[in-house]
Amino acid sequence: MKFAHIADVHLGGWKEPKIRELNSLAWTTAVGRCISQKVDFVLISGDLFNTSMPPIESLKTAVSELKRLKDSGIPVYSIAGSHDFSPSGKTMLEVLEEADLVKNVCRGKIIDGKLNLGFTIDKKTGAKITGMLGKKGMLEKSYYEDLATGSLENESGFKIFLFHTAIAELKPEELEKMDAAPLSLLPKGFDYYAGGHVHIIREENIDGYKNLIYPGPLFPNSFSELEKLRSGGFYIYENGKTIYERIELCKISTISIDCNHKSPEQVTQDIVESISKSDVRDAIVLMRLFGTLEQGKTSEINLQKISEILHEKGAFYVMKNTGNLGSKEFSSVTVKADNTEDAEKLVIDENIGQVKTMQLSKDEEKELIRQLMTALDIEKEEGEKQHDYEARVISQLEKMF
Repeated sequence: MKFAHIADVHLGGWKEPKIRELNSLAWTTAVGRCISQKVDFVLISGDLFNTSMPPIESLKTAVSELKRLKDSGIPVYSIAGSHDFSPSGKTMLEVLEEADLVKNVCRGKIIDGKLNLGFTIDKKTGAKITGMLGKKGMLEKSYYEDLATGSLENESGFKIFLFHTAIAELKPEELEKMDAAPLSLLPKGFDYYAGGHVHIIREENIDGYKNLIYPGPLFPNSFSELEKLRSGGFYIYENGKTIYERIELCKISTISIDCNHKSPEQVTQDIVESISKSDVRDAIVLMRLFGTLEQGKTSEINLQKISEILHEKGAFYVMKNTGNLGSKEFSSVTVKADNTEDAEKLVIDENIGQVKTMQLSKDEEKELIRQLMTALDIEKEEGEKQHDYEARVISQLEKMF
């Protein structure tokens, strides 16, 4: 038996066209390798798209490659991830399944108050596949708590469980603030646990759970991921052995400058000197500036000149991170987080209680803020008129107050 395990493709996730194209290329490259290596089937552990309503180009890329797999006789089994759901609870996975391009393996019934998941059986190999969807804010945890694990654990044969959840025992230290579930919520005795959601590359065997695998993103999804992972990839399982398939599409060059006790002019000069020692041709250049300037403003660092120099030297793309850069003339709130959800949570925690007119406890204020953010994040539905959309958002806000 040979299969591929892919997670967190996040098609359409990058705003920069050049990087978005690399993200799409990672997907087409992975599909090409699956076909050339003649895998029996492909698993996608959530977040094929970065949003529930992906751009048309991203949808075309996904569909064309899924059709290529189908035409090669390779079925695709998937679950919905935290980025896949619209406010109405619908996912693009339903459309792809209706087109017979993927099979959603998260299916079950409520019996006596317990969620009973069923198995999808791969016709060629007989592998029995099931799994649990993932939602934002660990909302899927309640599904796990209601899960009837006995029937899953007692099932015979080669079994695969797909999940899109952070598992506490597998979570690295840098993600300690990320919501996670205990490993004990997953059913025991499966032959492969295909994880997603946490953008780390990790493979573990723990009592009762073998082949617990997070393949990481197919392509890094942020500045920090490009900096840390430098590339993406996926796993291939073949007759008991697992191999990580790295997808390297572009060279990464990093420039890190400590700006403490320096002037903007000194920082600019330090960057220029660092560039002269770096091979940036055809590379994504990651420029991280941190620390507190002794004098002047951060805006006085000549980043435009720096970008021009880098492009003259043949850089493919230049990305700048100044989140931890400040000056004595300006103080800002900075938080360290690997994704938007964690950053929002940290900012709320750090600033709670500053609005003195609110007669609420800190916990009540936190909950209100989260509700407001959720309401303001409501997406416009397809075909909905602008004034109807605005009225719907306002109505939701009025209910809260």
